[in-house]
Amino acid sequence: MIQEKRVGVLLGGTSSERKISLKSGQAVLTALHRSGCHVIPLDIATEDEDKVRRLLSEANVDVAFIALHGHFGEDGGSQSILEEVEIPYTGSGVESSRLAMDKVRVQQLLLEHNIAVPKFVAVSRKSGPEIQTIVQQLGDFPYVVKPSNEGSSVGVAFVNNEKELAEGIEEALQYGDSVLVDLCVQGGREMTVGILNEKALPVIEICPKRCYFDFTAKYTKGMTDYVVPADISVVLSERLRRTAEAVHQLVGCRMLSRVDFMVDRNGEPLVLEINTIPGFTETSLLPKAAANMGISFEKLCLTLIELAYAKKKEIENIACHS
Repeated sequence: MIQEKRVGVLLGGTSSERKISLKSGQAVLTALHRSGCHVIPLDIATEDEDKVRRLLSEANVDVAFIALHGHFGEDGGSQSILEEVEIPYTGSGVESSRLAMDKVRVQQLLLEHNIAVPKFVAVSRKSGPEIQTIVQQLGDFPYVVKPSNEGSSVGVAFVNNEKELAEGIEEALQYGDSVLVDLCVQGGREMTVGILNEKALPVIEICPKRCYFDFTAKYTKGMTDYVVPADISVVLSERLRRTAEAVHQLVGCRMLSRVDFMVDRNGEPLVLEINTIPGFTETSLLPKAAANMGISFEKLCLTLIELAYAKKKEIENIACHS
């Protein structure tokens, strides 16, 4: 039984999303403890790989639940070390995690495979382009400016003119060397689709009480309403779910992810991004969708641990017969 295994819950981290990760990690710890698992909290408060290896060795865990958001959690860093020390873990592998963390690369990949995304311009610290060029390519404001390698709406700005655009890019470049500037989908509806064990969960509509679903709306109680399942047609629901599964597969994700969309005024879904380690408290979006299908938070966490351990067994069996 999986309850007999020592489960390390990786939480905290050093990224801008540390506080959110601590909340996710604590929720997972509580849920797995209730399920009878032997859980060990592992606060990865360093990106020193030797220290992380030592921490994992001292904890002597059999399987890891990754509740780290942002750098070193979602970008393949922790996954790489876990593979090196042969500890099975929840979520996507090294390369898919690295890819999904890069919003610019993901949007370029989706375009290449005829999956609709908002009109966008990639901005580099070294090569620009200039503000006027961005405006020429995107057309009328407003735009959304995002650091290419951050999550939880960290560093995101909604801009309405060239001055705000320049300021938004300057701020976003504090978080990395590349920035994504999207044309804002005016009058659109924001939707999200969680993936569990490679299958789409029910669609959730996100209804912020302010203009945009920014960091404040996302993490301030009462600032956003969520409709589960979304009040949309069966046709649109299926289209969103199938597209989410296609994005999950195309990026190479496994076990779980969450794909965020804007649906424009014509009912066309546009993919905003994919999250390989979405928020993981009982009130987070993917757990909300799972609960709508009758999957409790405890069962959800336990299922992911079981999937991680089963993946290790599958690899071992392949090695034995090769």
